[in-house]
Amino acid sequence: MQTSFTLAQLANSNIAEADKILRACVHCGFCTATCPTYVLLGDELDSPRGRIYLIKDMLEQNRAAGEVEVTHIDRCLSCLACMTTCPSGVHYMHLVDQARVHIEKTYARPTMDYWLRRVLATILPRPHLFRLALTGASLARGLGAHRWLPQRLRAMVGLAKDWPATPRATDLPGVFPAEGAKRGRVAILSGCAQPVLRPEINEAAIRLLNRLGVEVVVAEGAGCCGALTHHMGLEEAAHESAKATIDAWHREIAGEGLDAIVITTSGCGTVIKDYGYIFRNDPEWRDRARAVSERALDITEYLARLGPLPRAEGTKPRLAYHAACSLQHGQKVTVAPKELLRQAGFEVAEVPEGHLCCGSAGTYNMLQPELSSALRDRKAANINGLAPQIVATGNIGCMQQLEGAVQAPILHTAELLDWATGGPVPERLRGRI
Repeated sequence: MQTSFTLAQLANSNIAEADKILRACVHCGFCTATCPTYVLLGDELDSPRGRIYLIKDMLEQNRAAGEVEVTHIDRCLSCLACMTTCPSGVHYMHLVDQARVHIEKTYARPTMDYWLRRVLATILPRPHLFRLALTGASLARGLGAHRWLPQRLRAMVGLAKDWPATPRATDLPGVFPAEGAKRGRVAILSGCAQPVLRPEINEAAIRLLNRLGVEVVVAEGAGCCGALTHHMGLEEAAHESAKATIDAWHREIAGEGLDAIVITTSGCGTVIKDYGYIFRNDPEWRDRARAVSERALDITEYLARLGPLPRAEGTKPRLAYHAACSLQHGQKVTVAPKELLRQAGFEVAEVPEGHLCCGSAGTYNMLQPELSSALRDRKAANINGLAPQIVATGNIGCMQQLEGAVQAPILHTAELLDWATGGPVPERLRGRI
């Protein structure tokens, strides 16, 4: 794609990066076939190619974002299926991230939209506030009061399917020692939303790693990774969260050392692996950010490196593996989760249209409830058609999105691997399997 940025514009490293990404695009349109919003709406501007044209024009003209750009870029899930499909290697993720920052700096959102985004950006990264909000939402849902709320708020309350979990020991800073001969030392991301919604995921991951001889650290100060605010274009808030987490993990790297930083939420993993790029121009943070990114691994990547897992006796149920977009497209981790589950004795079925997003996408299911619901229903129909006993996935957002829409219980891959190798039956399977 031909671009016409001025030399003055290209002196800005972000614009120079955008120019490089735009020039890689050859207009082939392969991306449209795998873009969830284009599949649903059939509008060129709701495809990666269409959004690229909008972003190009906005950045080249150095003008404020308008309603058209905001409408179509807001509809993008950042599922990154387009990057998997693209034959030219267009790094759409960095381009759309830059566009979102530009929108937040130059566009005056309608009052309700503005405040809804700020409320989400304030509550979700802070577990104590999220617990309070989730308690209120659960009460409203239980009383049926959510039916009279505006659509977006109704969608938010509708996601409150359970009461918030009480804090667990694995959410708090500490060291969980290896059992037997020590094979490694890792940090694990405690996170922000996941401990409130499903703390049993990290509990299972830590149990499994300890049993395999790996010492696990929950580092003091490592909280929200910044992914939620990053995808909303709230650059300052995202960087603040990321820096706190980078600093916490870097202290561990500089101290006793870390073989890896293990992530059990793939949406977070995609952003953490990108820290080196995000802070590339910051002389104070770039080296620490790069050191963190280089060690970041999805838990299935790390487990695959440890070698074959010990397998407990007995045949395990048939499951459908739902590949989270952030894992299959964002991180290109496609083989390890399924192979580990098969090694553990599960019969693994792959979901038809597995490349299409389930509609969760961080805060997307609250900010774009109509499109999100359509994608959820499509994904659920494909999963239910397989009639699995269990659904496995690697991202808390997907789990919350699909719960209630799919007929089988949804569990994290780490929970299933922990159970299959000698750990307890997962909470959501007790009395069912």
